Amino acid sequence: MTPDTDIAERLRQSIGHLVRVVRAQADTLPPPQAAALGTLDRDGPRTIAGLAAARGVKHQSMSRTVGELEALGLVTRTPNPDDRRAVLITLTGAGVARLGEDREARRRWVAGAIAARLTAEERRVLQTVPDLLDRLAAGP
Repeated sequence: MTPDTDIAERLRQSIGHLVRVVRAQADTLPPPQAAALGTLDRDGPRTIAGLAAARGVKHQSMSRTVGELEALGLVTRTPNPDDRRAVLITLTGAGVARLGEDREARRRWVAGAIAARLTAEERRVLQTVPDLLDRLAAGP
């Protein structure tokens, strides 16, 4: 491995581990439901097929997830103005609030872990990481 591929692998593993731990500690929704709500929040209303494609899951799985979210009052089905045969899945006010609660719980958990486990110098270093990751994600 080159130094760049080594750090890339360490980042991949560490970021994945952090995400899994934070979700396990802070999320109140099952991962498929939280992911669907997050997609709707970021991308706006979608068909079930569009949601399934965005999440990389089968239509049947997303249909089940949407049904669960709808039963919880977190999403609603609205007519698609571009295709009368289709419906759009839209976040409700309760869905926006629930997503916000989960995000706040994650923030609190990470902030608590930072305060408890990192030195002041490590916190200063950590402050640079989001900008670096954003630059990496920006692409060429």
